[in-house]
Amino acid sequence: MKKLVALLLIACCLLSSCSTSPEKTFGIASLNCNMLYGFAGYELKRDLATPSEKLVDEKTMATAPMKRAEVVKDKLTRVEENFAQVKGISSNDDNKEMLAASTALYEFVLPVYKNEYTALAGLYDANAPAEKIAAAEKNISDTYAAKFEILYTAVVKVGTAYAQKHGIPVQQVNPSPR
Repeated sequence: MKKLVALLLIACCLLSSCSTSPEKTFGIASLNCNMLYGFAGYELKRDLATPSEKLVDEKTMATAPMKRAEVVKDKLTRVEENFAQVKGISSNDDNKEMLAASTALYEFVLPVYKNEYTALAGLYDANAPAEKIAAAEKNISDTYAAKFEILYTAVVKVGTAYAQKHGIPVQQVNPSPR
């Protein structure tokens, strides 16, 4: 009898550890999409126009601006990692709408980061004429901003409903400095 009880406890622990909690599901599928805010808009243009500094010498603490290709590569890496986490969540009747919205958003932005934003970073790094850079930025914005906004809003909408259903506190803020 003791062996049976122990076996049942182990089975329950294993089964409960296999499912993702609503909080974690919400964090991965909805909150992580916040890092995409600014896609095809002002915020990402600003990040490329004025890139972060990176440490080049620990002893002297010397820094240098990041190459724009590094900025895009870092962002692309984070997007791919977050998308892999979304794909790792088992879909069920409770979370499928949120996972579908999140997946649609990631599938939309990934090719643009890999192609258009990588090309734009190359223009910046090659010190291309400002007009050429502006034209590439305008093309990205004109081509992708409207659909991104629709997909992003869908994630926020279904994510907020999911959070409310599960009693997860959510505070909406405007992340844009404009």
